[in-house]
Amino acid sequence: MKTNDISDVNRSLANFHPTIWKEQFLSFDDALKVDDGMELERIEKLKEEIRMMVTASMENPLANLNLVDSIQRLGVSYHFEDEIEQFLEHIYVSYNNSLLLSNKDSEDDDLHFTALLFRLLRQQGYRISCDIFLKFMDKNGKFKESLVEDERGILSLYEASHMRGHGEALLEEALEFTTTHLKAYIHLYSNINPNFASEVSNALKLPIRKCVPRIKAREYFQIYQQHPSHSETLLEFSKLDFNILQKLHQKELSEICRWWKDLDVPTKFPFARDRIVECYFWTLGAYFEPQYNVGRKMLTKVIAISSILDDIYDAYGTFEELQVLAPAIQRWDRSMVHTLPEYMKPFYVAMFEVYEEISKEIGKDQNSLHLQVAIGGIKKLSESYFEEAKWLNKKYKPSFKEYMELALNTTGYTLLISISFLGLGDHIVTNEVLQWLSNGPQIIKASTIICRLMDDIASHKFEQEREHVASAVESYMEQYDCSEEEACVELHKEVVDAWKDTNEAFYRPFNVPLPVLMRVLNFSRVMNLLYLDEDGYTNAKSRTKFLIKSLLVDPLPC
Repeated sequence: MKTNDISDVNRSLANFHPTIWKEQFLSFDDALKVDDGMELERIEKLKEEIRMMVTASMENPLANLNLVDSIQRLGVSYHFEDEIEQFLEHIYVSYNNSLLLSNKDSEDDDLHFTALLFRLLRQQGYRISCDIFLKFMDKNGKFKESLVEDERGILSLYEASHMRGHGEALLEEALEFTTTHLKAYIHLYSNINPNFASEVSNALKLPIRKCVPRIKAREYFQIYQQHPSHSETLLEFSKLDFNILQKLHQKELSEICRWWKDLDVPTKFPFARDRIVECYFWTLGAYFEPQYNVGRKMLTKVIAISSILDDIYDAYGTFEELQVLAPAIQRWDRSMVHTLPEYMKPFYVAMFEVYEEISKEIGKDQNSLHLQVAIGGIKKLSESYFEEAKWLNKKYKPSFKEYMELALNTTGYTLLISISFLGLGDHIVTNEVLQWLSNGPQIIKASTIICRLMDDIASHKFEQEREHVASAVESYMEQYDCSEEEACVELHKEVVDAWKDTNEAFYRPFNVPLPVLMRVLNFSRVMNLLYLDEDGYTNAKSRTKFLIKSLLVDPLPC
């Protein structure tokens, strides 16, 4: 079999647009300076004041739910995890002892506070019953129409409904009821209260549970500072923290862009998506906190390498060439590089270098379970891509079930999630956690379902413009003899069920440490953000560009 490049072969090329960032982020490294001592001193002083505010709120917990909610929504809760845990545990114990809600501020605030209580406790893993909302329903099992006058309460109930698990009909009713009225509010308040109308519009598109926290934080600053009872201390601290983290992220991205430039992707892999900034943005959605800087570097490089691998299999490599690449990756032997076509060689070397860097960063050799999981993930991904290539070569049309069994692997999400775990540190990701991962837990499957179906719904038309294996949409239409619209409706239902599986995985007692579960949730959130209306990774020129600028280019005005 010939392994040299063949210039006249018929390749299934995709028309990917070039990077929109060029070398913009390379310049950040020189411009960044360490924050001066006065600014850091100010931040520490503000942090201590907020910590005291949270601790003091134990005396009147219900009235201070808004404080904890704001700390979380402004993206600074990672500074106060112990205090928030203690506060919410106190709330939960009080609720179970029937001491809560007997000291509410006013009847007008009752729905808002009840919904906020429910959401915050469920977010923290406390299995509070949705029966807490029964008092807001009439004898027919419907929410009282009089609630419509409580706009803030309706919005809070809507956000709470996204914490539902399977079989919670009351929360399904809450979602339908609130969605209907929130849509009406947009028109009602567009002129008299445009800020509230914008808040409602954003919530309908991306509820708190399903959105990347740092994106929500950027959006929430404007809402929070216009609230009459906002805390100037919390607002100042959150803005300073956001901008300091942004500088850290810019510096990290600058270093990663230098690695990408040295790899010379536009020249060596002109057929591949040049999306290193978007890869870092994906990683930032998984974890933005400063202590995970090593994890972000490792994960971004694996996402980038996986993306090139995807495009080799999907958009450039011939079947004959892929028959050489697939076993070379399974062998995991650097010497196999000499068997590959010329254009694959730099990819194969870069892949090994990334994994060698991971080994060095986490202090583990290839015999460790940590590295075995990481290497096994990219082997499995390559194997799954090759199975798809076989289908395409044979022009085989799989059933929907058959397609999904393979397509959940081709998302690459199990690989990426496992790499993100390595960045959490040995004290969190033990061999027991990695064993849990290898057993295929439901929350991991749910995340891959969200990834696969949202990807296919958003990108199947673009992919079908060239020779490409059928997506979930085409497979479903073929098997069930239905229209594209009907197929998408049914696939969306599966995405909704996967979110319910995700929520249920957060009920205490946790099977693994909470930071591990949060990584999986955050991967689902990134997918929901980038693939809501289109494939925002492949087509990164519009909405994705705006999102990246909001986190990585434009600082908050202080």
